[in-house]
Amino acid sequence: MKRIAVLVAAMAMALSCAEAPEGQVKVTGGLIQGTVLEDMAIYKGIPFAAPPVGDLRWKAPQPVEAWEGVKDATQFGPGPLQGGRGNHSEDCLYLNVWTPAKSPKEKLPVLVWIYGGGFAGGDTADPSYDCEALARQGGIVLASINYRVGKFGFLAHPELSAENASGASGNWGLMDQIAGLEWIQKNIEKFGGDPSRVTIFGESAGGISVSMLCASPLAKGLFSGAISQSGGSFGPTRPTTYPGENMKTLADAEADGVEIMKAAGASSLAEMRAMDASKFESRGLTPGGGWPIVDGYVIPDDQFVLYEKGRYNDVPVLIGYNSDEGASFSGGGTVEEHKASVELRYGPYAEALLAAYPVDGDKVGKTARDLMRDAAFGWQTWSWARLQSRTGKSKVFLYYFDQHPEYPEDSPRYGYASPHGQDVAYVFQHIGENAAQPESDKALSEIMGLYWTNFAKYGNPNGPQDLPEWPAFTEDDPKSMYLTGPRPFVGEVPGQAAMEVLDGYFQWRRSDEGKAWAK
Repeated sequence: MKRIAVLVAAMAMALSCAEAPEGQVKVTGGLIQGTVLEDMAIYKGIPFAAPPVGDLRWKAPQPVEAWEGVKDATQFGPGPLQGGRGNHSEDCLYLNVWTPAKSPKEKLPVLVWIYGGGFAGGDTADPSYDCEALARQGGIVLASINYRVGKFGFLAHPELSAENASGASGNWGLMDQIAGLEWIQKNIEKFGGDPSRVTIFGESAGGISVSMLCASPLAKGLFSGAISQSGGSFGPTRPTTYPGENMKTLADAEADGVEIMKAAGASSLAEMRAMDASKFESRGLTPGGGWPIVDGYVIPDDQFVLYEKGRYNDVPVLIGYNSDEGASFSGGGTVEEHKASVELRYGPYAEALLAAYPVDGDKVGKTARDLMRDAAFGWQTWSWARLQSRTGKSKVFLYYFDQHPEYPEDSPRYGYASPHGQDVAYVFQHIGENAAQPESDKALSEIMGLYWTNFAKYGNPNGPQDLPEWPAFTEDDPKSMYLTGPRPFVGEVPGQAAMEVLDGYFQWRRSDEGKAWAK
């Protein structure tokens, strides 16, 4: 009798499984139905936290609200509220999963994408961030997370800090990312992913977010590897911010929040939360204009100091930047305007930096633009590599992306190299979508995809494929992989002598004299 009961139960279970719709998964909150392809299942618009609206505006993300029935997961959820057009809303805490796994038992490594946009814009629905091709190439699970941006994602205020046990406010967008990673730890196994092999990766503000998550005690244990493309956040705090010195203290950010509340015509936090989101723009308060801060909670201290003390999440990292990032941020101008700008920002270090990053005759050429590149990205990444290789146990892999045509002298692009963001399409395997793309670009894209997915699998970009060997960076042997097509190669850290002069500036900025000068 007992045997018959067991057989009946087994048959019922088999029937239940056979009748379950293909592509249906039970996650925190309820059932979802995704899109099933021949070799992949895709799930979009999965809520990972409660909508941060009304009384939850400017609060840490709260648990997701359960739903009845089966939620459609075939379309992206709205992105965070920001300037410009698109499907954007305060109700934006959604993530997406692409999985080639045929069974939850496969336990594939996972890559989690964090988008850029200067912490003022961006969302996972951007076609540039479509993860299907990379998931297919690497045979791994891909995910991407929305997070709040601008004033909705990074507003600090004394009232906000007072209502939190941490005594802090302002880093709501980073807490969204952490909540998304917590959801992935709890749920990704159901998609065939391995929660013990989660690698976070991002570019620009996404790469900076990766850097911050590596320094945040709140993110400890949520990932086992990190890839930062044009990221890093190792500059000191400054009341008047510049690229590479973007961080403010909690006190300075709270003072900004007081002025924002006044400009909104509100007298209390309750009024600010009750205000319709559209009122922010109508009163001249664009949704943009946000940045994470050193709040003493999500980010406990100046990240350079944290890394000097070994107080960070010690995981393998693959980090780098593009050869002509300065072309995207320097803003051009005359030589005189460039020199005046350098003198304004760097004060007593301006002369030394103008010599280390000289202008090209009567033009602000690449050597001069590289000062902005290195201040915002190069020095940040190089410092990250130096500090982690000195105080950590996990390996560091440094790269320099430099893929561009050699423009003729009569071209307006003469002397230009790889701008900010160019690397994204190469990583996501979107280069081959353009038939006219040079073969060297396609070859480099394929290699980068393999490096990135190998890193997710092994904590090391090297793998079984025929790839140029990528050595780990150490202070004794500071090598960088030059990502250029058709075949990358290993070389010295580019522009290290100039960055050492810039390093002197950042060291001085952390002195009492430098802190007083920057106020």
